[in-house]
Amino acid sequence: MATQASWLPLLAVALPMVTAATLVAARHRPSLRDRLLVVGALVTFATLALLTPPVLRGEVPTSTLLEVLPGVTLSLRADAMGMVFALLAGFLWVLASPYAIGYLRGDDASNRTRFLAFYALCLSTAFGVAFAGDLLTFFIFYELLTIATYPLVTHKGDAAALAAGRRYLAYLLAGGAAVLVAFAVVYAQTGEATFAPGGFVGRSMTPTVTVITFLLFALGFGTKAGVMPLHAWLPAAMVAPTPVSALLHAVAVVKAGVFAFGRLIGFVYGPEVLADVGAATVVAVFAGTTIVAASLVALRQDHLKRRLAYSTIAHLAYIVLGFALLAPDSFTGSLLHIVNHGALKITLFFAAGALHVHLHLDHVSELDGVGRRMPLTMGAFALASLGLAGLPPMGGFVSKWYLVSGAFEGGELLAAFVMAGAGLLTAGYLFPVVHRAFFRPPPTAVPATPASSGRGTPASVGPGEGALPAAPASGATATLAPAPDSDRERGSGWPLRGGWPDADPLLVVPLLVTASLGLALGLGDLFGVFDLATLVTDGVFGGGAP
Repeated sequence: MATQASWLPLLAVALPMVTAATLVAARHRPSLRDRLLVVGALVTFATLALLTPPVLRGEVPTSTLLEVLPGVTLSLRADAMGMVFALLAGFLWVLASPYAIGYLRGDDASNRTRFLAFYALCLSTAFGVAFAGDLLTFFIFYELLTIATYPLVTHKGDAAALAAGRRYLAYLLAGGAAVLVAFAVVYAQTGEATFAPGGFVGRSMTPTVTVITFLLFALGFGTKAGVMPLHAWLPAAMVAPTPVSALLHAVAVVKAGVFAFGRLIGFVYGPEVLADVGAATVVAVFAGTTIVAASLVALRQDHLKRRLAYSTIAHLAYIVLGFALLAPDSFTGSLLHIVNHGALKITLFFAAGALHVHLHLDHVSELDGVGRRMPLTMGAFALASLGLAGLPPMGGFVSKWYLVSGAFEGGELLAAFVMAGAGLLTAGYLFPVVHRAFFRPPPTAVPATPASSGRGTPASVGPGEGALPAAPASGATATLAPAPDSDRERGSGWPLRGGWPDADPLLVVPLLVTASLGLALGLGDLFGVFDLATLVTDGVFGGGAP
């Protein structure tokens, strides 16, 4: 592993911060502000693209910041594992930026500049998590990510949003405190904090201290990863606008949690040490239980975003379980599933947001025949559902193949059964949505559209984003009419001419790309993700690659 001085990791972290500052400066010119957001995302991803070739060659571009403790220097290192997370976040930010712009316009949201600025800051802190070269740098950015996301969770400012924000902070800051205590003990015992393939702890701590500190780390990281019973903040956060939900579930916050487990197991303790003390087994049990329990809860959710939230909890547990099995194939599968789940889940949330903005539909029970009115959106939803269920040729099939193979490799037959069988549960809560959209006729009678609250959503909005329309009075008749053009064009800035069959292109085009990405990841090694994952696994289990 060849460390090479480079300013690119620091630039990747700094560019979204600069973007956020320019958005605030352009707050009185909304059109310019929106363009600056997209440009910032593109330039940031270009920086990540420049980092990828040297990392694939086995180099580790490093930006050294300052020494804060003896032997602990704050540093940003673009190793192979960090690149897996950063490429995912960077590419999806390019797509999430125009989507967020279209969503905020379509929903007639207020405080858009604040929203978009914090959106950019979240990506900055996510890149800091990805490229942190040591535990202290990792902890700093890990906590900054929590703080930067809070204004997005509470963006609506109503009672439900503020309550969700309080729960969000309570869980994640408490988890951060557990991580800080564990870091302090590990540093005091080893005098080290720099990540190293295969772990730096070694035999420098007693088995008891090793187990205690590992479980403290797992407790802290488990809150952000949504491992049950530490998950309650995640469904509650669905009161936030859908671009935030997509950011939480596919790109930044929860992915930082599962990424942290990979760093912890592969670069702090190492599989050999954890196998000796058996500590990873505890995490594996909780993760396996979460897969089943969250999937069963998802089956009962009528609110679409809450169904997707519990789906996320289940699939994050796949990733945690893969790391905890301490097998090379399952470790590779977890890294691949970070990327595949990100592309597929952001597609599903993008679709949910398009349904909300275009037709004010938020519940599964409302979606009969909606595929005829939004064929592109629901077609992408169907494709992503196939991937999350683990069906070929989607990328989700590839990552789940490696996860199950790793379970067999390690002799963990129960874990293999849980991961393979849970694919049926995934199909059980996603395929009915597709069936309703394309294979059920639309309702023949619906009530008149509820009075607008003045912000682009029905006045009878419940805790989530929109509520079921009230039933028409007995004996009353109503007709189902297509959404008027004025409603489809409201605030979008896009003239929808030429028979465009769906919601605003700013909402639809990004989800078509992410659904296609989920397919492309199953057909080839897009962005070198598989090569990067293999490099990480070889380093962790063989000691030598980054």
